[in-house]
Amino acid sequence: MRIVAGKHRGRLLQPPAGRDIRPTSDRAREGLFNMLEHGGFGAGGASIVEGATVLDAFCGTGALAFEALSRGAAAATLIDLNTAALEAVRDTARTLGESDRVAVAAKDATAPGPAPRAHSLVFLDPPYDSGAAVPALVALVSHGWLAPGAIVAIECTAKGPLPELPEGFTALRERRYGAARMLIARAP
Repeated sequence: MRIVAGKHRGRLLQPPAGRDIRPTSDRAREGLFNMLEHGGFGAGGASIVEGATVLDAFCGTGALAFEALSRGAAAATLIDLNTAALEAVRDTARTLGESDRVAVAAKDATAPGPAPRAHSLVFLDPPYDSGAAVPALVALVSHGWLAPGAIVAIECTAKGPLPELPEGFTALRERRYGAARMLIARAP
C-alpha cells in the first residue's frame, strides 16, 4: 500500500500486524481525494485538503491522513483503539518525517472526550456494518472535534445503505469504488 500523490507519492505505508485492519484501497483513496481537491467544497471552489487540519477516526493504517498530509494538509490527528495500528501509524509518521505534524491517540471515536482542536477535514472509516459512523459523528461534534462547516468523508460498504446523517449535516456527494462507498458531507 502506497501514498498515491503529493510530496510522499509512492512511499509505502506500514500496515499493522494481523488481519484486524481493512485499509482503504489505493483506487478508493485516489477517487476520494479527487473529489476533495476538485469537488468545489472549499471556499470559492478551492481544494479543502490544502492547509486542512485533519482528523482520521478509526485510522487503521492512517492512509487517509498521510495522503492528506502528502497533498498539503497542515496537520493530522489520528485516533483508534487498536494499539498495533497506532504503533504502525507512529512508525509511518517517523519514516515520512511527519512526526511534528501528526498527533496519535488511543481513543474511541464514539466517546472521544474533549478535542485538542477542531478539525476542518474528517475521515471516518469504521468497521463495515458496525453502525459506528453516526454515533461517532454525534460524539465528535459534541466534544468539539469538528470545526463548523467541516467536510466529513465516511467510508462504508457499497452493499448496504448509506448511514443516516445526524441533524444539521448535509450530504454533498457519494461514490462507489469496488467494495467501498464514500459519502462526503458538511458538518453544521
